[in-house]
Amino acid sequence: MTRWIMIALLVIGMGMAFLTHSPGVLGLGLVLAVVGAFGTVMSIAAERIAARSRPEAAMLQPDVIAALRERARANGAPAAPPRDRTG
Repeated sequence: MTRWIMIALLVIGMGMAFLTHSPGVLGLGLVLAVVGAFGTVMSIAAERIAARSRPEAAMLQPDVIAALRERARANGAPAAPPRDRTG
């Protein structure tokens, strides 16, 4: 929904900029067009990120991960090296 509002804002701003003879309306149209273009790009990016991310419920809690590591050590499996979290 937000994407379509931003696209409409972009089109309205560009229409104002191309059809006016007034510098004030031209400036307003260009500002609307820039805001609409930026909003459109950000809303498309947000939708792509949301589509590819895992839901919060599918992620394991730290205590569950620790319990799984302890069970793996008890079964004799080699311990995985800790991942670097600075990167």
